[in-house]
Amino acid sequence: GPIRVFAGGQTVADVAEGSVPERDVVRVPSIIVKSRGHVGFAYYERPFTHKAELWSYSIEHPDVDQKYVYYYLLTQVGVLQAIARATSVKLPQLGVGDTDALRIPIPPLAVQREIVRVLDAFAELEAELEAELEAELEARRRQYAHYRDALLTFPEGGVRWATLGEVAVNLDAQRRPVTKSARTPGRIPYYGASGVVDYVSEYIFDGDYLLVSEDGANLLARSTPIAFSISGRTWVNNHAHVLAFSTYSERRFIEIYLNSIDLSPFVSGGAQPKLNQANLNRIPVPAPPFEEQARVVAILDKFDALVNDLSSGLPAELAARRKQYEYYRDRLLTFEEKIA
Repeated sequence: GPIRVFAGGQTVADVAEGSVPERDVVRVPSIIVKSRGHVGFAYYERPFTHKAELWSYSIEHPDVDQKYVYYYLLTQVGVLQAIARATSVKLPQLGVGDTDALRIPIPPLAVQREIVRVLDAFAELEAELEAELEAELEARRRQYAHYRDALLTFPEGGVRWATLGEVAVNLDAQRRPVTKSARTPGRIPYYGASGVVDYVSEYIFDGDYLLVSEDGANLLARSTPIAFSISGRTWVNNHAHVLAFSTYSERRFIEIYLNSIDLSPFVSGGAQPKLNQANLNRIPVPAPPFEEQARVVAILDKFDALVNDLSSGLPAELAARRKQYEYYRDRLLTFEEKIA
C-alpha cells in the first residue's frame, strides 16, 4: 500500500553498511514514533535502525507530502501522550494501533508543500538562534574562567599561604546521616555530596556554610562544583564536609578557589574516591588580606551573575521561541473539517 510501517531493530541511529542485518535497516525517508515515556516523533532521511518499542512510517502517495504528515503529527503529541498515560502513569506506552487510528487532514499537495517550506524555515531559524545563544554563553564562561584564573594567580612570595584547616572552622562532627526510611518529609533541604538530596522536617545547621564533597565520582569528574555555599536552616549528611567562615567574602573566596584547582592529589580511593577530613585540612590556599579577598569576590560575583543570568535567560529565550514556533505550526495545521 501507499503507507509502510517498519518495526524492530536496535536503536534510532545512522547505520554503517554491514553493521546490522539488512532486514533491520530502513532506507527510505521515514517518520519515527517514540512510544514509551514521553511520546514523540522524529523525521529521518538517512538509512537507520531503531529499537523494538519504536516504529516508523514511510508514506508513498502521490497526493501526500510525508514531511507535512510529520509536522501534523507533532500537533498530536498531547493527545497521544494522554492515550499512552492511560496505559500506565509510571511508563506511558502507545501501541501501533494508536497512531494508525489518527485522522490526518490532507489539503491540496501545493498547500502541504508550502506548510513544510514555512515550518522548515522556522526550524532552521530556531536552530541558528540556539547555536548563537549557546556560543555567547560559552564565550562568557571562558571569559569568567580567564578572569578567575588571573585573579587567583599570585606571584612567588606575593601572598601568604595557609592550609584550609587554618582558615576555616570544620563542623563535620555536627553532621548526622539519616536513612531515607527514617527521614520525616518537610521543607528543610537535606544535603549530600553534590547538593540537595531530600527535604526533611528538622535542621542541624542554621546560617551560612561552605560544603565540600567528601566522596563520590564527582570529586574527580568535577561535572558539578565540589564546593558550594548553603544558607538558612539545613541538614547535612556525612557525604559533605561543613566549613564555617567569619565573613561572606572569606567563604566565597575559598569556594571559588577550591572549584578552580585540581584536588586529585588529596583524593584517596580508586573506585570510591574520598576526600577525608585530614586531607581536606591540609589543602594549601592563598590567604591575601581581607580587602583583597573582598575585591576578587566582588569582581567574580559580577561575572558569575552575568553568566548565570545568561544561562537562565537562555532556556527562557529558547522556550519563548519554541512556543512561538508551536503556535504558528498549530495555526498552519488547523483545518475545518468538510462535511460531506
